[in-house]
Parts: sequence; C-alpha cells; structure tokens
Amino acid sequence: MPQEAFVELVERALWLKSAGYTGNHYLEGIVAGMVFFNPSLRTKTSLAAGLARLGGTAIDLTVGQGTYAFEFAEGAIMDGATQEHIKEAAPVLSQYCDVLGVRSSELITRGSDTGKSSDTWAEARKDIVLRSFAKYATVPVVNLESNMYHPCQGLGDALTLREQFGKTQGRKYVLTWAYHPKPLPTATPHSQLMQAIDMGCDVALAFPEGWDLDNEVISAANARAAQAGGSLTLSHSMEEAAQGADIICAKSWGAISHYGDWDTEKSVRDGLKHWIVDDAIMARTNNAKFMHCLPVRRNVVVVDSVLDSSKSIVVQQAGNRMHAQNALLLSILGRWPGQSVAASPGPNEKH
Repeated sequence: MPQEAFVELVERALWLKSAGYTGNHYLEGIVAGMVFFNPSLRTKTSLAAGLARLGGTAIDLTVGQGTYAFEFAEGAIMDGATQEHIKEAAPVLSQYCDVLGVRSSELITRGSDTGKSSDTWAEARKDIVLRSFAKYATVPVVNLESNMYHPCQGLGDALTLREQFGKTQGRKYVLTWAYHPKPLPTATPHSQLMQAIDMGCDVALAFPEGWDLDNEVISAANARAAQAGGSLTLSHSMEEAAQGADIICAKSWGAISHYGDWDTEKSVRDGLKHWIVDDAIMARTNNAKFMHCLPVRRNVVVVDSVLDSSKSIVVQQAGNRMHAQNALLLSILGRWPGQSVAASPGPNEKH
C-alpha cells in the first residue's frame, strides 16, 4: 500500500472512532465472509463487531469446523483429504459475500491439517492460500494475517500511535523480539515494523542474532523510512535499543534462518529466555508506553509489573483494531461517508 494511503487510512480510523457508531449504518447490506485457518480472538471478534456496528453481517467460516478442506495446488488429483478446490470455493463465496477476510498463517497451525505447510521460508513467504483467494475471488479480499503480513494489526497499531502522540514523526519506536516457548509467525512484526516506519517514527528493531526478519521487508522499511522522514536501526541488544524510547513494542517470532528445522530452532531459542521486557528495560526509556498485539504470555514476554502498569496500552491497542478495520472496509467498498476513496488501497492489497 502506498505510504500516503496508509496514513490516510489512519486518519479515517481516528475520525470514525471519534464520530462513534450510533445511527451510522454505512455498511448496511454488506456481508463479509471470514475464512479462518487459524485460531482468533481479537481479529475475528473485532471484524464481526465492527460490521455489526455499521449495519453489516459477518459469516464465520472457520476451516475444519464445518467447512470442507481446501485444495490450492494446480493440477491436483484430489483423492486425499482435500475436498474443495479454491478455484470453485472462492468464486462461489464471492456470490454470497461482498468481501472476504482470510487468515492463514502456517506456524500457528503447524502439525494440523487445516492449512498448507511449507518446508522452507522461500515457499512459505509466497502466501499461496491468501493469494489463491485473491486470484479466484471476484470480491475484495482482506488479509487477516498471512505468513508475510498482518496489515490490520499494523493499521490498528498506527492508530494507537496517532492517538498517543498526535505527531508521530521523530518518536522512537522500539520493536523488540521477546522469548516465547513456540516459534510464532513473522507476519505481525513485519506489519508492526512497517506501520511505525510509515508513521515517520525513528524505529529500532531489536532481535537476537539469527532472528532477522525477511530481507525484502527490511529493504522496503529502509526505503520507506527515508520517504516518511524517519529512520531504521537494527540492534542485537534490547537494552541498547530501549534507551530513550517512547514506545516499547514486544513481539516474538520464529527464526527464518531455521525455518522448517524447528528442533534446532527450539534448542537455540531456549537459550534466549533473558529477552523479556521488565522494569529495568522500561527504566531505560523516555517514560515509554508498552505495546503488544496480544495474546501475551505473562512473565515470559513481559513481566506483570510492566503489563499491569499505567504504561501498558495493550487493551487500547487491541480495541483500535475494530476502528481501523472499519475504516479499511468502508474505503475498499466505496462506502466512506461523503469523501473520495481515490486514495484508498485496492481490493487485494496485502499491506
């Protein structure tokens, strides 16, 4: 998504939240199909609640709980577990729904039969499931988290920064890796990184050696930082990165360098339990706020005393998901009240 379009969406979300929803049925008659290959609390609920507040309807299509198993491979001989090819499923759903939201992140469901599994990061980053829906659907497809990006999380986080600081340019935003007992997807940190870059922050990305994010994402972040008037620095020290920070955003992710070799990845990751946001880290900051996408493992990713303090804005951050997604839906469906949608993202934008 162009940087200016992203910033415009943040402003629209801010306006929408301020205006409230009483009597504003801007999405009346709209039906959204929510195709989830992974568990969800905030994404599913915020999307359904937002649609309801604007007069629309959401249909929950959780894969493995009432839907058929989908096939995505070209030329597949479907004599196994899969029962419905995306070539039929997506256009059929498009006849019932005005927009489709898709969540498919492989690491979340690793070892299950609800989604495609890749052996390498090069394969996983292609986002075959999401892109197949976008290819064969005839209505807009919204990325509700893929292997590469979680754009709705990024948009909600940007709204939170806008509310907290007003002018976000020049604010120091630290996105730091934190220990987690399982390898998590890179989609959320990719989008959290890019949203802070697009908001003009001076971003410090902290992670242990070997836990680099995708090279193309880092390259794009560097280019967009210059465009937005901010900066990007990389660090292998949470302590150094936290110095003078206005925001500490913690997030764990799996090591791309060990993608597919999860036993090795775990053996290395288990030696990194000291990567935790505690009071000593927060003391290095400029009275920083603490952010996390949730769910969060207490006293593993962040200590109770930080998460329960007045510096924690994780609940507000989660609440903003609904307003951000509503602004996105209104824009891509051409329902924005009284304003041009010319600068809005196209129906199949992934970030």
